[in-house]
Amino acid sequence: MKQQEQYLQDNVLNQRFGVNQPNQVWLADSTELTYGVNGQYKVRLSGALDLYGRHLIAHKLSETETSKAKVQVFQRAFNFAGDVHPVVHTDRGSACTSGTFNNFLAQHEVTRSMSRPGTPYDNAPMERWWNEFKLRWIDRHAKPVTYKELVALVEEGINYFNQLDRSPARNDLTPAEHWNEAV
Repeated sequence: MKQQEQYLQDNVLNQRFGVNQPNQVWLADSTELTYGVNGQYKVRLSGALDLYGRHLIAHKLSETETSKAKVQVFQRAFNFAGDVHPVVHTDRGSACTSGTFNNFLAQHEVTRSMSRPGTPYDNAPMERWWNEFKLRWIDRHAKPVTYKELVALVEEGINYFNQLDRSPARNDLTPAEHWNEAV
């Protein structure tokens, strides 16, 4: 038996994406971003998305997707949200099935949920967030040449999507306004 198999979880969320308050369900995933003159450098952007209002509550850029990076993202999420115990839904990547990550989450008394193998729809709101972030933000700006430029572009984009992007699905509120209205 592989070590990581000890930390596989059922799909508790089971594509039930309707929530009525913050901190009920957090989704997590990462996406690849590139920078450099020819886009030759790659980094991973990891994030934790509160399903309520699609508010990205924490994120981190790192060279690769590691359990350490996931722990840092979720430490930031708990620092932001306080003493909460959401369902945390992830894929089955090695960072999310690691003992380090799962032991950290157990300390916060969360309910774990994992997508079924080969089923990206199980994490559809997070996948959509990354897709919109790339299509509506990253792809509409000049390709960052330096890491510093990439960091600035990512921070500006996350600020835009959390603080400025209004949606009829949230009564024309931004994710932050929608989230703050409920807490």
